[in-house]
Amino acid sequence: MILLDTDVMVDVLRGYEPAKQWLESAEEVGLPGLVVMELLQGCENAKEQRQLEKSLAGYSLYWPSEEDCNKALTSFSSHHLSDNIGLLDALIAETAIGIRADLATFNARHYRALKGLKLLQPYGR
Repeated sequence: MILLDTDVMVDVLRGYEPAKQWLESAEEVGLPGLVVMELLQGCENAKEQRQLEKSLAGYSLYWPSEEDCNKALTSFSSHHLSDNIGLLDALIAETAIGIRADLATFNARHYRALKGLKLLQPYGR
């Protein structure tokens, strides 16, 4: 299982050819629900939002469990000052860890302090 981080989904949605090719060859891909919310937050109008929702309709969504949220709180508390981990990054990471998924991202520095998270750089930029 591979979960896609926001930066990877932005490339896919913009039609970046290496992202599209990689996604076509990837098996069992899903999205953290929080990534979808981040993407929705970037919409500037209702038309963009409808287009985004249509583009994302085929993806399975994964949400953090209560245990994942508790672990994210611990991770965030331990690393937000020293390693500059963001709130959503902690939740996304713990969601991936909780379902034993790799996280496809180019933001390894956001996640490097979190033990147990398997990161994947999906294609070249």
